[in-house]
Amino acid sequence: MKLRKSIKIGKVNFLKLFIIAIFIFYNSSINAIENSESFEGSFIEIKILDKVSSKNNILIIKIGQEQKFKNLSIKSLKCKNSEFDDDPEITAYLQVKDLTNKNNDEVFIFNGWTFSSSPTVKPFDHPVYDIWLTKCY
Repeated sequence: MKLRKSIKIGKVNFLKLFIIAIFIFYNSSINAIENSESFEGSFIEIKILDKVSSKNNILIIKIGQEQKFKNLSIKSLKCKNSEFDDDPEITAYLQVKDLTNKNNDEVFIFNGWTFSSSPTVKPFDHPVYDIWLTKCY
């Protein structure tokens, strides 16, 4: 008789552990969904190569604000870090204007997403400058 009572207690404890495990899993998945928004940054860091002088410059731009660098006007609308730690990917949406170009037909010389690991997917094409995305924070 004592054996059966301990078996019933074991089943109850197993059920309690199962419910606690489900609760912990549910909370961790909710936290992961909430923290996925934290991968978006407020600033980007880009490296600009002047092809004429062969000098690199680092420029930090706040998301949503336009910043001028020599003859370029650069604005970032959004940036995001990947959720994977083993091979991080940084993406940003950039709009770049050439201030020396007075032709009204072409508003932006670059308007699109850029990737830190693959800048050639949609390359920034300018005769004097190259731009690489380095950080989003």
